[in-house]
Amino acid sequence: MPVKQPGKQLYKTLQGKMIDMDMLRQKNELTPAVGNVRVNARGDELGRGGKIVRSREEVLKDYYANAEGMPDENIVTHETVESEAVAKPKATKTRTKKESVADPLTVTPSPAEEEEWIENADGDFVKKEK
Repeated sequence: MPVKQPGKQLYKTLQGKMIDMDMLRQKNELTPAVGNVRVNARGDELGRGGKIVRSREEVLKDYYANAEGMPDENIVTHETVESEAVAKPKATKTRTKKESVADPLTVTPSPAEEEEWIENADGDFVKKEK
């Protein structure tokens, strides 16, 4: 009994036709890819006239040779967070009425602005006449 090759992708269309995707991919790997990047379907860089300038292997080799990788930074771990918490105890302070936090949406006018405007008998604010 013949053994089916692994990796062969056969698909059946809605009309009942069988399509071998691997064969289709190999058949068209040298055709230029659609888009503004000058590569073929395989990943080779193309020059004028569709000629291969650099192969996919050369492109990948250059990429991995020049890749910077992760920056060297201090990695925060569970142990470092715990040691910092033990080393620096948080200072707690109770607020009094005078030190209460102001509402950030409330706009308090400056003293100069308060002097320029006055409230009339109707409850409207009008500029103070000088």
